[in-house]
Amino acid sequence: MSIITIQLGQCGNQVGREVFQAISTDLHSAHGLCSRKENDAYQAASRERFFSEDKTGVPAARAVLVDMEPKVIGQTLSVALRSGSWKYDHQSHFCQKQGSGNNWANGYCIHGPKHKEAIMNLVQKEAEKCDRLSGFLILLSMAGGTGSGLGAFVTRSLRDAYPTSFLLNHVIWPYSLGEVIVQNYNSVLTLSHLYQTSDALLVHENDAIHKICAQLMNIKQISFRDVNRVIAHQLGSIFQPAYSSDAAVQYSRSPLGDLMEALVPHPEFKMLGLRNIPQMSENSLAFSTFAWPGLLKHLRQMLIANAKMEEGIDWQVRPPVPGLPPSQKQSPNRTAHFNTSIANLITLRGKDIQTADLGGFRDPALYTSWLSAQEALSIWKTPRAFNKYEKSASLVSNSQFLLKPIDGVVSKAWKMFASKAYVHQYTKFGIEEEDFLDCFATLEQVIASYTSL
Repeated sequence: MSIITIQLGQCGNQVGREVFQAISTDLHSAHGLCSRKENDAYQAASRERFFSEDKTGVPAARAVLVDMEPKVIGQTLSVALRSGSWKYDHQSHFCQKQGSGNNWANGYCIHGPKHKEAIMNLVQKEAEKCDRLSGFLILLSMAGGTGSGLGAFVTRSLRDAYPTSFLLNHVIWPYSLGEVIVQNYNSVLTLSHLYQTSDALLVHENDAIHKICAQLMNIKQISFRDVNRVIAHQLGSIFQPAYSSDAAVQYSRSPLGDLMEALVPHPEFKMLGLRNIPQMSENSLAFSTFAWPGLLKHLRQMLIANAKMEEGIDWQVRPPVPGLPPSQKQSPNRTAHFNTSIANLITLRGKDIQTADLGGFRDPALYTSWLSAQEALSIWKTPRAFNKYEKSASLVSNSQFLLKPIDGVVSKAWKMFASKAYVHQYTKFGIEEEDFLDCFATLEQVIASYTSL
C-alpha cells in the first residue's frame, strides 16, 4: 500500500526532499547484504510505498509540496530532478508569493480556507495514482506560520476528505533557544489541533538532532541540511519495508496502519518518539563492527533513560519496582526519571537478525500497568540492510519522552499569554483568546495523561 507525503512549509519541504533521497539511495544500494530474491521483494515494496512510475521511467515521489513562498519549493524540485534517480511530479506542488509571516493564525485562518480547494485537488490527483492508499505522512515544523498553521488546517481537511485513511504527522520541534519569538504560541496551537485530528504525532526535536550531528556525525559547521539528513535517515529506517512477524512471507501491506496498531492503543496517547542505532559518519562506518547484544543493550537504556543517542546515556536509570504508583517511579539516583512506555516498536535490519535477543524489551517494568508487555511490544525485521549499515535497529516509542519539552513550551506560552504579549497578532486573523485557552486545556490534559503512567 502507498503512503502520500504532504510537505508543508520550508521545513517540511526540505525534510521531505531528504527523506525521498535517503529512500532512493537505499533502494539503489548494491547488495543490501541479502539474497537477490529478498532484495527484489524489498525494492518492489518500497517503490509501491513511496514512488509512482511515469512515462519517463524515472520514479516520481508520491508527494504534494505546499508553501506560501516559491523559493524553497523551486529548490526542492530542482535538487530532486538533478539526482537523476527520482523526481517530484512537476504538477504536484502549490505555492504563493506572500508567506505566512511566522503567524499560525495567518496559515490556519487565512491561507488554509483560501487555498483549500487547490491543495486538496493536488492530493486527490496523487491519491488516484495509488492502487491502495495506506494514508498520509504530513511533514511540518511547529515554529513558523505555514508549516504549523496551514499544516494543522490541511491535516483537518485530510481527516474530513479521507476519514478511513491513516494520518501521521511528523512534527519538527523547534530549538529551545528559539527561532521565532512567537514559536511557543505556534507550537501550542499546532500540537493541540493536531492532537484532535491526527492518528499520531511522530516528533523530532531539533536540539537532539543537532547533538547527534555534532557528537556522532562529527560535523563541525552544522547546517539545516545536516540536521534534515539525520531526520531522513531515521524516518527511512522505520518506513522502509520490514516483516511484521516471524511468520510473515511478504512485507507489511499497510505500513501506517500497522504502525498505529502497534503504538497507539488509546486516543489519549498519540506522541511517538524515534531512536536509531548505530548512527555515525560514513568515514567511521567503514571501520566499525557491531554486535546485536551491544546495540540492543544501548537501545534499551536509551529508552528507559530517555536518551536520544547512544553517547552520554545515564546508565544509573533503572526500571522501577513493579506496582509502585507513578509518583514514586523515580530512579534511585533521584535526578533522572524513568521513562515509562505505553508501547514500543523495534525494527531490526541486516545481518543475523534471527540471533538478536529482545528479552530486555519484554520486561513488564518498562510499561504502564494497563497493557501487558506482550501486547505493548512489536518487533519488525528484515535481513535487508539499510543505507550501508550491516546491522541497525530503530525504536519508535509511545512513552513519557516529551513530557518535559511539552511542559516547557506550554509554560513559556502561558507566561506570554498572561501578559497578552503578541496576542493581537493572532486575533487580527481570527484566533480569539478563547481559542488559546482551549488549546492550553488540551495540552494540559495530554501532560496529565502521560504523567499518570
